[in-house]
Amino acid sequence: MTEEIQKIQEPRLWRDAGWTACVIKNEDDDGWAVAMTKDGAAEPALVGPWTMGRDKKNPKPLDGAAFNTLVKTASEFVRRSEQQLHASLHQSIAVSVGEARITINLDIVPDEENPYATLSAVDDGGDALAEVRVAPNFKLNRSSAVAWAEGGFAKPATR
Repeated sequence: MTEEIQKIQEPRLWRDAGWTACVIKNEDDDGWAVAMTKDGAAEPALVGPWTMGRDKKNPKPLDGAAFNTLVKTASEFVRRSEQQLHASLHQSIAVSVGEARITINLDIVPDEENPYATLSAVDDGGDALAEVRVAPNFKLNRSSAVAWAEGGFAKPATR
């Protein structure tokens, strides 16, 4: 049984489209900030400055256009963060070894208790050539990839 999250449209709190915008007092100065939190998340995905109202004391009230812009901005921020995390955990480099073109992949598993990485090699036809478990801090670069392939795909020594 899933409970539907109720839509809210108040001057300092809007909830809709899977997001909640909450205008809060900026702790760093006299201004205001808006926190964008995705439904189900414990922490805001994005916190940014918010405009003062006409009285220069209170925040400008949230409205539909502002909320939609905030949702778009927060969604893009989350998407870019996820892409950056994916890129840091999944690296790939293509190298030439002899006449062969080989793609070397490093996939890091950031387990809290036992992190590790898998180093794998695939030929141009997509056939797996090798796969070994390595330390999560293994540095994949052109020279380490070529050395691993030229060494017969033996498990790299840990440093």
